[in-house]
Amino acid sequence: MARRDPKTLDQLLPNVLARLAEQSGKGRPLVPVWNATVGPHISKHTRPHSLEGGTLVVNVVSAEWALTLSRQEGSLREQLNSRLGPGAVSALVFRLEE
Repeated sequence: MARRDPKTLDQLLPNVLARLAEQSGKGRPLVPVWNATVGPHISKHTRPHSLEGGTLVVNVVSAEWALTLSRQEGSLREQLNSRLGPGAVSALVFRLEE
């Protein structure tokens, strides 16, 4: 039986958070991963709301932010999946905060 190298908590935690978010349907467990992915400027204006069926819904503070981030959807999805695991996020939807 081949042994794998042990993984660090930084490597394991995002995948665990993605599972928690998917099971609960809530995006709150993904806040640390989202913030680390998008950086402080974007995270100040956005917040993960829910993750269901691979679709991550992100609340944004304005229509301008929704439009800007929609244009970056592919890149953001790739970056999130590199942290959360392949296919964890299949789509991003940006909606105005209520």
